[in-house]
Amino acid sequence: MTQHMDAAAEVATTTLSHINVPPAQTWNYLRINDIKMELPTPKVAGDVYAGLPQLFGKVEVGLGDEAVRWIVSSAGDSNFYEVKASEARTVVVDIDAATGDACDTGVLVRTGAKATIVTFAHGGAEGSSSASLLRVVAEADAEVSIVEIVAHDGGQHLDGVGIDAGERAQIEMRQYALGGSRVAVGLACNLAGNKSRFTLDSRYLAQGSEILDVNHVVRQRGRNTRADIVTTGILADSARKTMRETIDLIHGAKFAEGSEIETVLVTGDDVVNKTLPVILCDEEDVAGNHGASIGAISPEQLSFLGARGLSEEAAEQLFARALFDDAVIHAGNDDACSAVLARAATVLGAEVARDIAEVLGVEPKEA
Repeated sequence: MTQHMDAAAEVATTTLSHINVPPAQTWNYLRINDIKMELPTPKVAGDVYAGLPQLFGKVEVGLGDEAVRWIVSSAGDSNFYEVKASEARTVVVDIDAATGDACDTGVLVRTGAKATIVTFAHGGAEGSSSASLLRVVAEADAEVSIVEIVAHDGGQHLDGVGIDAGERAQIEMRQYALGGSRVAVGLACNLAGNKSRFTLDSRYLAQGSEILDVNHVVRQRGRNTRADIVTTGILADSARKTMRETIDLIHGAKFAEGSEIETVLVTGDDVVNKTLPVILCDEEDVAGNHGASIGAISPEQLSFLGARGLSEEAAEQLFARALFDDAVIHAGNDDACSAVLARAATVLGAEVARDIAEVLGVEPKEA
């Protein structure tokens, strides 16, 4: 599963040209339809690896097929977990960017079962590459909670999630993109079953010259399905971010409801923000809503905070701290919590990270 990279050796690379392609090809003049990444070529050693059951090959992943094939090849062995009917289970996926980890994970959640899935990528440095692929099949009446954290200190990262939801399945997901020089995050959720539900709370921070590329796709096929996507983020310095959010109300999805909204706080003069909210509809008696807003801290807000002794820089740091506070609260695992706090120390300073830990009553592990 883990690939060790030798910096002194010549490393062959592969260019992936069609990552995070949205379902509807629009706005080509803004080059918003995909992102390219140059990644290490997967090593072929003649070994026979354990693959996931064929069921998972049918699960759409937001990153796209090209990126999925690269991750599967790079990971080698896959990890398969089955949460049996009426059982409750937690699955943790730890991606160590420092060693070039690539993980391919499949989780089958049987009828009426409850699953908590935590994936977190951490560490890394400039020149490193890592990846995580998570595919989830949730049967009828299953309840699934997913926490996805990218807390890189540098390097590139691919993170893909694919979900198939059966009748009345409930999927709740929290997504945190907290750092990495070039990060692509793709998610696709297929609400195939009637009355299935999907909620996504996505939060991100991009600073310096970081590049963040996100693709959220929800296919609503069943009747009376509901999808709610809420995204909030901070862009600082000269960071670049592209956000594609698509809700696809497919023929037959009577009485389906979908909404997507993004709010962006800009704290740098040279940031580049691209947001593409899309509603696709091929059915009557459905409801779809989308929107996006972008802005900076207003002069009135700065004046209010300044009167209380806070500079503009300190005020901006409060927003970033709130993001890390939320990630720590919902990390769902001690190691994931430590990864968030380590990234907070890099972004906000060691003293602030310690204060977050103390206020929230957590004890980060020593590095």
